[in-house]
Amino acid sequence: MNKHRLIFISFILVCILFQASHAAVLLDRVVAVVNKEVITWSELYKMMEYESTEQMKALSEEDRMRVFKNNEAVFLDKLIDMRLQLQEAKRTGLDVSPEEVKEAIENIKQKYSLTDKSLEENLAKEGLNIGNYKKSMSEQILVNQFLNKQVRSKIVVSDDEIKSQIDTYKTNLINDESFKIRQIFLKKPKEDAERKAAEEKASLILQRLKSGEDFSKLAQELSEDPSGKQGGDLGYVKKNLLAKEFIEAFSKMKIGDISLPFWTEKGLHIVKLEDKSSAQSTEDIKENIRKQLTEQQFMEKYKSLIKDLREKAHIEIRL
Repeated sequence: MNKHRLIFISFILVCILFQASHAAVLLDRVVAVVNKEVITWSELYKMMEYESTEQMKALSEEDRMRVFKNNEAVFLDKLIDMRLQLQEAKRTGLDVSPEEVKEAIENIKQKYSLTDKSLEENLAKEGLNIGNYKKSMSEQILVNQFLNKQVRSKIVVSDDEIKSQIDTYKTNLINDESFKIRQIFLKKPKEDAERKAAEEKASLILQRLKSGEDFSKLAQELSEDPSGKQGGDLGYVKKNLLAKEFIEAFSKMKIGDISLPFWTEKGLHIVKLEDKSSAQSTEDIKENIRKQLTEQQFMEKYKSLIKDLREKAHIEIRL
């Protein structure tokens, strides 16, 4: 190969590399600037890929990209909020050591029974490597430290607030016992003379159930309640919402039992008790309320923090 041909090939390679580099810059454009730090298109789309549901991942590339395109602004807001928190955390002197990152990853491996190899394989499926993962983990720990300092440490839920919630919602909280019910229902006849015919029909249904026929199939076939289409499934119903006749029937039943037919003002019922959840203790109720109030305060303070960070920042959107 002569000298001129080598020079020509080198020139072509440089042109190809320049075009590829130029294309990459165009593709990986800046979509936002947050206090002089840029957020690129590839960062945005990696985040959307990472947070995709299994249904989303099952879509074709074209359909998935269309959904991503429609949600760019929402996810970009999340990235901006994350970047603002990282910047403020660093400004206030917070830092994450390599040992903290290593410990966090070891905890995750232990929790999900992962080896180094299986972790790297799982990351590869998400388009990540261990270096990306360590960086992401470090950022998550830093943001968590920041939120602990700026938000969680300032949350106070008093006993008076908990008592006020209990007093307000006392009936619903105390009567928390629930029954998972399936029923076959026959409407109340308009004429009293027809009650016997309804009772005979219910008796025949009960005999079929006792002979081993499936409750849900019979409910679909014979129940005169809209729930019949779902095999008579009423789901979990709180005790305080049930008619006294239901409660009386359940007092004599174990899970899996089928009741004798019984009347209410609406009609004739045959019910199957599929499950039962006990009422919460007073301490459990208090603890759940404390968690709910803590979460409410956290969200209020977090939104206020983000609003403050955004107001002080220079943010430029280039979508």
